[in-house]
Amino acid sequence: MEADDLLTALTAVPPTLSHLPGEEAEDPSARALAGLAALGQPIRLAVFRLLVQQEPDGLAAGAIAAAVGAPHNSLSTHLAILARAGLVSATRSGRSIVYRADLAGMRRLLAFLLADCCGGRPEVCGVITDVLAPTCDCPPVAGQSQDTSSNSSPTLATSPRTPR
Repeated sequence: MEADDLLTALTAVPPTLSHLPGEEAEDPSARALAGLAALGQPIRLAVFRLLVQQEPDGLAAGAIAAAVGAPHNSLSTHLAILARAGLVSATRSGRSIVYRADLAGMRRLLAFLLADCCGGRPEVCGVITDVLAPTCDCPPVAGQSQDTSSNSSPTLATSPRTPR
């Protein structure tokens, strides 16, 4: 597959995550299943975790393949599956394609998984935010509370990433 064809395929509207104007939106459960299925394979999970670590810069396919020990010919398939699940995006940078974790897609998946957390008891959900908060040294998203006390419910920002 040519690089331009791969970039087009990876940046196309993922049918499991979005819909075109006038079409019915996909069931949120189907979107979550697509994301979980994509992450349910060891190489794809390793690729996604690597790309999360490399945010906001991302990595080229060759660097990803070397880091996770995946053959180049199968890596493009893994990246395409992650992109269709809304967990990876690709942008052209000169002659290469840079892959990045789609943090908004990750937030949507986490928000779906935590939507009915703890039977509506935010004091119980505080344990989850306590676990998530120290894992990221990222600055807070505008409008997102930094309070992770046990009296607050988890706040998962879903604002789209701004293009570079």
